[in-house]
Amino acid sequence: MTKKGYWVAMVDIADQEGYKEYIALNKAAFDKYGANFVVRAGKHQVMEGPDANRVVVIEFKDYETALACYNSPEYRKAIEARVKYAKAHLTVVEGV
Repeated sequence: MTKKGYWVAMVDIADQEGYKEYIALNKAAFDKYGANFVVRAGKHQVMEGPDANRVVVIEFKDYETALACYNSPEYRKAIEARVKYAKAHLTVVEGV
């Protein structure tokens, strides 16, 4: 059985309006690699460690696909936009 891959991210957005550029650009990569949002900016409470104003969990069919999406030219373009408006702590992890 293939284990799913996940992105787990905490994002601190400094410019909500500008961040929309990143959202528009990341769609190409997420569509191409079959990203499924499990958590997207819902109510949250950080129990330990640094806080961020957005928490995201994205599911992919497997770990390799999750890595490929992050390293894709489409997502690299989105990252270039995101760094102008937000700081992210993002981990790619294999599911159980």
